[in-house]
Amino acid sequence: MKPSARNLVASVGRLAGKAATNPMLVLEQEAALARELISVIAGQSELAPAPGDKRFADETWKSNPFYRRSAQAYLAWAKALSTLVDRAPLDAKNRERAQFVVSLWTQALAPSNTLIGNPGALKRMVETGGGSLVAGLRNMIGDLAHNRGMPTQVDTGAFELGRNLALSPGAVVFSNPVLELIQYAPATETVHARPQLIVPPQINKFYIFDLSPGRSIVEHLVSQGMQVFMVSWRNPTAAQRDWDMDTYVAALIEAIDAIREITGSDDVNLHGACSGAMTMAALMGHLAARRSRVVNAATLMVAVLDVGDESQLGLFTTPEAMVAAKRTSRMKGVLKGQEMGRVFAWMRPNDLVWNYWVNNYLMGNPPPAFDLLYWNNDSTRLAAGFHGQLLDIFAGNLLAKPGAIDVLGTKIDLGRVDCDKYIVAGNTDHITPWKGVYRAAGAFGGDKTFVLSSSGHIQSLINPPGNPKSKFFLNPRFPASADDWLAEAAPMSDSWWSHWCGWMAMRSGERVAAPTSLGSLRHPPTAKAPGHYVLAK
Repeated sequence: MKPSARNLVASVGRLAGKAATNPMLVLEQEAALARELISVIAGQSELAPAPGDKRFADETWKSNPFYRRSAQAYLAWAKALSTLVDRAPLDAKNRERAQFVVSLWTQALAPSNTLIGNPGALKRMVETGGGSLVAGLRNMIGDLAHNRGMPTQVDTGAFELGRNLALSPGAVVFSNPVLELIQYAPATETVHARPQLIVPPQINKFYIFDLSPGRSIVEHLVSQGMQVFMVSWRNPTAAQRDWDMDTYVAALIEAIDAIREITGSDDVNLHGACSGAMTMAALMGHLAARRSRVVNAATLMVAVLDVGDESQLGLFTTPEAMVAAKRTSRMKGVLKGQEMGRVFAWMRPNDLVWNYWVNNYLMGNPPPAFDLLYWNNDSTRLAAGFHGQLLDIFAGNLLAKPGAIDVLGTKIDLGRVDCDKYIVAGNTDHITPWKGVYRAAGAFGGDKTFVLSSSGHIQSLINPPGNPKSKFFLNPRFPASADDWLAEAAPMSDSWWSHWCGWMAMRSGERVAAPTSLGSLRHPPTAKAPGHYVLAK
């Protein structure tokens, strides 16, 4: 058992111990549950699933007395366990861990996860004459053999880079052992003179910024007259085990120098997400220490610099868990992306585990064909050196503490990074909670524009204009408290992409004739986009 799991189990053990020494608490909760179950049996309970709970979306859960009572009994039991944890005399961290384990347990035992308890699956079985059960069993056997027992999230055969993903025309114009630099072809007769460089997370591949047409950030930016360059990180193997933050920052500096030579611009605008934005922060801190002005403005999307109490990831960052995680990646040379993916999946099991359990096994359907899920499952590796450094940065909040970390021989103080910044967070983001993003933004100097999207981690990022359900919050002020910022923020309809492009246009220089070719004599194109590094497994 991993130390992180031991800590979670230990928290449940503490809960059991507190319950044993507080029998009245248990008896009170048992009595409350008994009263609610009597109401359920009598048909008088008012318990109902939360709005949007897809597990109970089938109309049978409301119209059929058996299924209605089944759902209410389950909800009463789950509520009783959650209330017991809330009332137990535990410290905040152990209460959070115990609540997390209890939620894993109750979500796993939902009646909708069983054939007899899922009316939709039973209907499907009858309609197909049992064919759905055969297909579901086939899907399960395949996952046991090829997906380590986890339900497959996406039909990987439905997508191919260059065929229906990463289609924006462009070329690799520079490469080093760490990255390829892609320049995208202009889509307008004139372009803004100052180029844009996108820095993707090292944890995933770059084409999150260039998904299917209509959902591509690159496509949208070039349509707005931006000169767009993209970093495509090399997927490290054990041979690159020593790569660390210095490695990535040095590679970015080389890429920026190539962009400046190609475009003739003195500086660039930087944009990055998640761990890519963390690397950007380290780069900008290093440049500030050197008094270099090659970065004019920056966008940081769904990025925190430390794991705070509001993040579920904080449950796993105990000292014992960090030591074990570092030891494991050092032994292997890398941390595999599949291992990170499994952690993230169990942070949201209803959406990322049991949803596919029902679809693939009980309903007998093939996994969905969805570009975002394909990208999410096209995982990369983290070099052991970089992985260990990220853990230290998160645990010690090193990037936000002036002088706490060295990058390429310079002390990092983000307060000296005074270029204009655009910071994006998602109000339902469970990986980088928005208040943590806000807190991280406060570590920077200079003017800051903070935007809160009404979505989760990835949905906040991939948010093309035109969706009538899209909304974001905007407040021109940046008070010390995130709650104060939200209290004064105004809701804005549509996507933040449009507001962002307007913000960038004001910081991207005058319009000039679009280049007629990509690259330069010094940096000629060497391969068509999406390049070679992104294809490496």
